[in-house]
Amino acid sequence: MTQTPSPENDKTVRIFIDADACPVRDEVYRVAERYGLHTFVVANQLLAVPPTPRIERVIVSEGMDVADNWIADNVRTNDIVISADIPLAARCVAKGACTLDPRGRILDENAIGMALAVRNLMDDLRSNGAITQGGRIFAKSDRSAFLSALDTAVVKARKNAALPAQRRHPISFS
Repeated sequence: MTQTPSPENDKTVRIFIDADACPVRDEVYRVAERYGLHTFVVANQLLAVPPTPRIERVIVSEGMDVADNWIADNVRTNDIVISADIPLAARCVAKGACTLDPRGRILDENAIGMALAVRNLMDDLRSNGAITQGGRIFAKSDRSAFLSALDTAVVKARKNAALPAQRRHPISFS
């Protein structure tokens, strides 16, 4: 049974994966293992994960935004969230976390406003009957960009987490 992550040690960096449709779970597992980071794989179904105590499966009930709510409720400053869900990213960034989408796009406090605006515009266009172009195919270059962005995010988050509490700030990439 999964327990809620403890907030006591805010000097640690953790990774949260919005896992149901995440194409880069294996890459996250490798990076998390290399850095020794605790990783929460949050989904509404049982997913295979490597047999290591640092990777924890969190199975939530089915329903709209249940996994997103669990992640947003448990994330904190210096954590890293892997998700393509822009509203979830905004909630996590508001708590001081950094979100990366599977293509390596970093959604931090400097980028989330524009990402939300574009997402809402496209949603409005679709709801009004406009035909919008679908997403492009996930390519090898996307996987490479993701790995690079995740490595950068981990290094920055660990450096920030090591600072005294009064000097910490949300992770920014600008």
